[in-house]
Amino acid sequence: MLNLNLLLPLFAATVFGGCHRLEPLPVEKRSMWRREMDCLLSVCDYIVELFPSKEIMPDGTTREVMATRPRSDIYVNLPALEKLDDMLLEILDSFQKTEFWYVNDEGQKDSCAAAVPCRPVSDRGGEKWWLPVPCVTKPGLTESARRDLQQKHDCASQIHKAAMAINNGVLAEIRIPELYKQTLPKCGRASVGDLIYRHMSFPGKFSPEYLLDRLEISSEHDALEVADRVEAAMHVWRRKASQGHSRSPWSAVKDLMESDKNVMLASRAGDVLLCLKQRFPGLSQTTLDASKIQYNKDVGQAILESYSRVLESLAYNIVTCIDDVLLADESARKI
Repeated sequence: MLNLNLLLPLFAATVFGGCHRLEPLPVEKRSMWRREMDCLLSVCDYIVELFPSKEIMPDGTTREVMATRPRSDIYVNLPALEKLDDMLLEILDSFQKTEFWYVNDEGQKDSCAAAVPCRPVSDRGGEKWWLPVPCVTKPGLTESARRDLQQKHDCASQIHKAAMAINNGVLAEIRIPELYKQTLPKCGRASVGDLIYRHMSFPGKFSPEYLLDRLEISSEHDALEVADRVEAAMHVWRRKASQGHSRSPWSAVKDLMESDKNVMLASRAGDVLLCLKQRFPGLSQTTLDASKIQYNKDVGQAILESYSRVLESLAYNIVTCIDDVLLADESARKI
């Protein structure tokens, strides 16, 4: 089967890979994106489900027939993704005449002499040194330009959250590969460690934000490691909650209590995962997500997952670019 989970992101990288500036997408790339996406998404026209319907015959009688309609997950999510796609391109198109500009090499320092960049142009040897630097004039942006940028920032943030929610929903529906199940530990506590387990098993009110604060996660690498361990434990607890171990009436009460505890732990693990993804919006795929994408054979799910992942990434890049401009504006207003 053609791996759409890889094909669509690779194509998106061709179109949006250089999207490190707030500017309209070039006409040829926009045209290519629309043309190729129409071709890829046309596959969904043939992913349908049957439902009972009635057909009126020429003589006025009716008969029951089986009609087709788009599969429910495609019917709900695909139009939403296409709308988010349009909104992101509209945001990029709106950056026609701006009060900021970019420098991207040492030779352009002079053009920024009367302006304030969001970071020194000469200090680009570290992380993401290749990205262009936004500059604004020393008085800073006008109030209307600043307000317009903030509105676009909020809009792109909402699009990012919506795309992420769709992606999480699609991934949740993809069947867990057997190979992943075989790697799960026998005990959820061993997976998350004593500190996390103590907080998650406390009978009182649970706060995933407080737990993450205690863990003092300082990087996305550490966040991904915690996400992998918590996610593995979540599925261990779910599996135990769904299994019936009662062999006698005397053990029924104990088994019921254990099942309730496992349900609680699994739910709290899900809350921790969600909180982690909100704190680290650029977090890479967990081991389970990557495994689902690799072994998934459902074409419809592959399209929805990859499409939502691409839009999620594009929205995040736009938010980050706007943050850089707002940071340059803040620096300019302090001078």
